[in-house]
Amino acid sequence: MIPRIQKRGQRTIGLLYYLYGPGKFEEHTDPHLVASWDHNAPDPGRDATATLKQLQQLLDQPVENIDPSQRPKKHVWHLSVRNGSEDRILSDQEWGDVARRMVTAAGIDNPEEGAGCRWAAVRHADDHIHIVATLVREDGYKPDLDNDANRVQAQARMLEAELGLRRLNKGDGTAAKRPTSAERHKAERQGRERTAREELRETVRRAVAGARSDEEFFDRLAGAGLLIRKRVAPSGDLLGYKVALPDDLNKDGEPVFYPGARLAPDLSLPRIRERWSSDAPDVRREDAIRTGSGSPASARRGTASAVWQAVLVVERGEDLVAAAHIAATGEVLDALAKTSAAHTRRELYDAATAFERASRSHVRAVRGHDRALRQAARDLVQGGPALGRGEDGATTAMAIDMLFFLITATAHWHARKGHAQQAEAAARAAEHLRTAYRAASAQPLGVLHQRGRRLSRPMLQRQTVLLREALPELAEQILAEPGWYALAATIEEAEAAGYDPAALLSDVVARRELGTADSVSDVLVWRMRRTADLPADASHLPETSTAENRPATHDRTTKPASPARRRTGEETSRQSR
Repeated sequence: MIPRIQKRGQRTIGLLYYLYGPGKFEEHTDPHLVASWDHNAPDPGRDATATLKQLQQLLDQPVENIDPSQRPKKHVWHLSVRNGSEDRILSDQEWGDVARRMVTAAGIDNPEEGAGCRWAAVRHADDHIHIVATLVREDGYKPDLDNDANRVQAQARMLEAELGLRRLNKGDGTAAKRPTSAERHKAERQGRERTAREELRETVRRAVAGARSDEEFFDRLAGAGLLIRKRVAPSGDLLGYKVALPDDLNKDGEPVFYPGARLAPDLSLPRIRERWSSDAPDVRREDAIRTGSGSPASARRGTASAVWQAVLVVERGEDLVAAAHIAATGEVLDALAKTSAAHTRRELYDAATAFERASRSHVRAVRGHDRALRQAARDLVQGGPALGRGEDGATTAMAIDMLFFLITATAHWHARKGHAQQAEAAARAAEHLRTAYRAASAQPLGVLHQRGRRLSRPMLQRQTVLLREALPELAEQILAEPGWYALAATIEEAEAAGYDPAALLSDVVARRELGTADSVSDVLVWRMRRTADLPADASHLPETSTAENRPATHDRTTKPASPARRRTGEETSRQSR
């Protein structure tokens, strides 16, 4: 149940004409009263002798009874209350009870004192009602409407439980501003799937991802085709900005501009600048002189590494630092969606849109700690569009797999903090990532699966023993999964590259949870390939099926020693003999 207080008005009759009229698209059916301040109030919808003028005069009577100088400039209060499409249809009596509870909660009516404002609730559709009230009480005083929006929201949560409706989560004031009904109707008239406000918010959000200066940010907005107006102080300092869609015009044929802060709380210019103002000067300087950008595949591999480290921060770090990483995760999602191939782009866009709500809370992010994630977002944008195949496609699957665990950790972090809306948003984003992962991973995992099936029987038996020794608690589950053969091929590659596969397996399992994984073997494939720096796409690798035909490898001094790092040449030779 969604109650929404609309802008206050000056003409009671104008609102009544709309509520009892056919609607802008003939969508209003059978308009009639379901409740009012007076059981005998006229209902122009069901009583042929009643008129809208009569109802308006009765509603406005307390306003007319006081001195004109004391009357509110905008005396018409308007609340809409709407149920979700999945909710059952309420009866007129139930909607009447909802209306009485809402006006009492808001402070419009006071049944105990009997000195409330006059109001009427009109139903013209199955799923919602409108409540119109005039803001002068019967005793001539004005109602106390402080915090009325929060009060009706709290009442809605109670009504949902009592009426068996879908339970919505309580907000905390950090959500982006919802489109108004006028904006939604305008979008319908224009044939848009979303309102101009929603399109602009998404475009601005993507322009911010990985940006490092005002100039770069505005260049991206212009490149996306938006109209831009900048607010400049007399000193010449830039104070703010507004954006508009070129084809979204008002009645005078002029573009409708929206300030960044009206799109989302973190899209005002000062809040955007917090992101790049914390970037290290040497990093910005090095980036400025960079002559070229990396490939899409290398950007995705770097993203996987940055995300891998961020999971631990969100799980165990300080709240202010975790909040920064969560905010930067939104930038990574936007950048990944923007640069991914068609077969994953839609789900990634949906994941980024859902996660937008999870990226903000009252825990204010301390910027600077999130540089690795912001750099990953920047590298994704600069790397350009990725192909849906080969190393591009495989590293996309790798990055999505890592992001799934980061966003799952984010959902748990918000849940612990009591951020219900954010936790739900992160969970929805994770589900979109599941779908995107299946599309991205099908080809590269299929290749690895076939490589694993072609391994010799002695090799598979040896790897089975190795798996049971390294991961005794997970081995039987992994061996029963379809992804075991892809993991077996990865273990073989890691060993051929000089790694100790048992130590590598133990290392990647110990670092992060696996309980939310659909396939443990799939997760271990990507973790091992990232950690061991193996090609994500194995389609062009030579086939090997025995341990005996693999040459000894030598230690690379560029990597620090650890149990999962490459064995020395002596160790490799000893084990291959």
